[in-house]
Amino acid sequence: MKDYQNKFINLALEAEALIFGNFTLKSGRKSPYFFNAAKMLNTKFLLDLSECYTETIEDLDVSFDSIYGPAYKGIFLASIIGTSLGKSDINIPISFNRKEVKDHGEGGDVVGLLPSGNVLIVDDVISAGTAARESIEKIKSIGAVPKIMLVGLDRQEKGSSSVSAKTELENDFGLSVASIINLDLLISYVSDDSKFSEHKDDLEDYRNNWGA
Repeated sequence: MKDYQNKFINLALEAEALIFGNFTLKSGRKSPYFFNAAKMLNTKFLLDLSECYTETIEDLDVSFDSIYGPAYKGIFLASIIGTSLGKSDINIPISFNRKEVKDHGEGGDVVGLLPSGNVLIVDDVISAGTAARESIEKIKSIGAVPKIMLVGLDRQEKGSSSVSAKTELENDFGLSVASIINLDLLISYVSDDSKFSEHKDDLEDYRNNWGA
């Protein structure tokens, strides 16, 4: 596990963005853990969180022309990533969408310059891939190219078939999907930490049922 991956898990646990229990996901699946990046919306966590994303971007070694953060979590994630990248000479526009179209002022459902060229999509988590597809289709409809999607956590779950949502998105749209951590890394982490090792069996059972 890389340092920034370990830091990301520790941040999520400290902020209680990552919690264990019994949860019903948007997909209807019953999960023994839940991740909500909005819990890290705190001055104590945002700098380290942005570094986890930007260090992952550096590792991926990809180039892009725009950053797009889908509402709602992607909005603040794109902003803090942009702030970190802005410490260098990188000059990349950031945009995000509204849930509803604005019919006055600048209008439309995208705030900021419209994504153009190769686009980096940033979000908090990928589960079944439904929300990711909406973002990808939105970017394509504008005429830009969804090149890579980066999330904090890949739950490594099946999409609409027997393969993972990540693989489905890559196959269907030709983009790369990456994450800071995934379920495999999370299971490895709790296995090595006595404070959380009691959750190992539940996480492995969930992976056996819904993993791909």
